[in-house]
Amino acid sequence: MKRIVIAMLLLFAVGSATEVYSQGFIDRLGKKVGKAAENAVTKKAEKATEKAIDKATDPETYKGDGNNQQQQAGQTDATAQSGTVQQRQSAEMAWNKFDFVSGDEIIFEDYQANEQLGEFPSQWDLIKGNVEISKINGENVIALIKSAGINPLMKAPKNYLPEDYTIEFDFYKAGHNRTDAGYIDGTYHFYIKDGNKNVLRIYDLWGYLGNSHFGKQFRANILSTGGETRKIDEAVAYNDGWNRMSISFNKRALKVYINETRVVNAPNVAQGGWFSIETQTNGGSSPTFFIRNIRIAKGAVPLYDRMMSDGKFITYGITFDVGKSTIKPESMGEINRIVQLMNENPTLKFSVEGHTDSTGNPASNQTLSEARSKAIVDKLVSLGISADRLTASGKGQNNPIDDNSTDEGRAKNRRVEFVKI
Repeated sequence: MKRIVIAMLLLFAVGSATEVYSQGFIDRLGKKVGKAAENAVTKKAEKATEKAIDKATDPETYKGDGNNQQQQAGQTDATAQSGTVQQRQSAEMAWNKFDFVSGDEIIFEDYQANEQLGEFPSQWDLIKGNVEISKINGENVIALIKSAGINPLMKAPKNYLPEDYTIEFDFYKAGHNRTDAGYIDGTYHFYIKDGNKNVLRIYDLWGYLGNSHFGKQFRANILSTGGETRKIDEAVAYNDGWNRMSISFNKRALKVYINETRVVNAPNVAQGGWFSIETQTNGGSSPTFFIRNIRIAKGAVPLYDRMMSDGKFITYGITFDVGKSTIKPESMGEINRIVQLMNENPTLKFSVEGHTDSTGNPASNQTLSEARSKAIVDKLVSLGISADRLTASGKGQNNPIDDNSTDEGRAKNRRVEFVKI
């Protein structure tokens, strides 16, 4: 009996430790319990179970309020375990030269906050295959199962990308098994398209080809304005689990980043009108791919120009851990841009104002916005900006700039403003 109980806990732990499951996982759970009860449970498995259960009962587990959804690029709370503070500092150092900056005007944003497990994601259209909402670490994500594809649900489905834009999302792959030689087990295919032409095709972000592991491989085809195709094939240092893709297009110049590494810097690329995310599998394998935190925005206006015309500038590029004031490493591109602006203009002084949408408790939103504003000020001071040039001010949900009843409006309301003083 003891073994059966431990086996059941072990299966729960697998769901928590790998933290990847969908409605199909739940359906298969009963069958796996019976099979697991017949197997001997080793001490190693018992320890893994206990560790996973401890993790699942952590009081800092994700709560899922709307204002938390802005900031989820894949690292856990630095205070939860010993040593993670040092890891975060190392991560920030790695991102220090990161120069990607999110666009200023949000066109599309999806953090899957209010989606239902097992349902098709409501802000997307289906191209092929099976796509549903799944969960990783208690957070809703989009699962593309085996060969599948989606594109954003837009009013102009094939013509919504402006001449300057940014695209960002997190990607994760699990459940891969090597197939026969010559077959790729499973890869992401990210396309930016102009009509039926592929302006940018990124593929083999993760997969197997024969006996070679492409877990650190980046491959892309890029269409130039002259009609030629440029091919890029190089190794990339992926993380175990979630990785961040960031794409910046400015009239003709295209840059692509995987985490803190720039993998594409092409000066003469054709204009695209729309994009899709697809997966491809061969050899009978059935991997599941996951994406989350997708944002499309119109390209960033120079900070000085925006400040001089409006007396302030708004940024969506400074992001935080879920429900906390810990700045994520990928925010360093925007933070470095602000440091440069203030160094070049030594008389500038700013009130750093944090804003949330109206989701959640107003008092909690106020407290969170105050803590995040202070965290930004502290980071800028640590990078050499004099403290007497900055003040922190949390505004909570009190000053919306768009309609909080829509996803797009809430996305615009979750922001940081630098107001000239």
